Amino acid sequence: MLKHLRIHLLILFSLIVVSVEFSNGQAYPTKPIEIINPYTPGSPTDITARLIADIAPKYLGQPLVVVNRPGAGGSVGAAEVISSKPDGYKLFHTTNFFFAMTTKTQKIPFDPGQLTPLANFRQLVEGLCVKSDSPWKTFNDLVDYGKKNPGKLSWAHTGRGALGHIAILLLLRRAGVETTDIPYKGTPEKVTALLGGHIDASSMTYGAVRDHVKSGKVRFLAFVCDRRYSGELSNVPTAVDLGFPDVARLSSFAGFYIHKDTPGAIQKTLFDAFKKTYEDPKFKQGIEELGDLPRFEGPEVMKESIKRGEEMAVPILKELKLYVGP
Repeated sequence: MLKHLRIHLLILFSLIVVSVEFSNGQAYPTKPIEIINPYTPGSPTDITARLIADIAPKYLGQPLVVVNRPGAGGSVGAAEVISSKPDGYKLFHTTNFFFAMTTKTQKIPFDPGQLTPLANFRQLVEGLCVKSDSPWKTFNDLVDYGKKNPGKLSWAHTGRGALGHIAILLLLRRAGVETTDIPYKGTPEKVTALLGGHIDASSMTYGAVRDHVKSGKVRFLAFVCDRRYSGELSNVPTAVDLGFPDVARLSSFAGFYIHKDTPGAIQKTLFDAFKKTYEDPKFKQGIEELGDLPRFEGPEVMKESIKRGEEMAVPILKELKLYVGP
């Protein structure tokens, strides 16, 4: 009898130890982790997520699986993570402006505050581009055409309320041009429409069309940033160069967010592994090939970027009559 009691106590003690280890994050992860990417396959954000998923298992000991959940400017993917168990097995991959801007243009059935920043990996290089054989060699050429032909100039983006829509719309409005903007499902669809001549121009991250720029098929007319891109695009003006400094403040950072109720020890495990992932030479090479700027930041800097983004975005959204709330 005493022997059986000892066995039962030993089993109970083992279970308690395992439970404590898990609650402290020491037994995490024990299965694959999903990266919920709210954009279409082939988009720069999707490619970055897959680059991270390829490297991070070295530091986490478990596979990372990218799951595409496009729709509503990212809200479909956000809702899935928010409704999931806060156990660290679902991550949300997006930008600070999803929280600072996109959620302010929709009536969403969830509280975006249920997601908290985890780790930032890159800064996006967003701009306005055209086909190289178009008649517009400069941004001013495009503006002149737009002013002479109100509403005829068409350009693409990946969803109203997203940064690529608001930043370029504001840039064109500041230049005094009325245009027709056309939303597309994702970046690959925008690229196809641009190269096929179905649209005149497109908002685009440089990484999405870097190969087409190098081959001479696509030309950037302007970038939404406060300093010029180095290298082959050093001659492309920024919003500041064009005289629109408020537009230049709409630069975007991309990284991982997680359910806010996820245990702190699990968040730390992920953060430490992602910092090592970022420092891995394979990641540095991959992100440079993609064309974005590598930038690793922690939760506090990401929170501050959302706060600053809201301070910039809300007045702009109200000016453009796109603000929904709260």
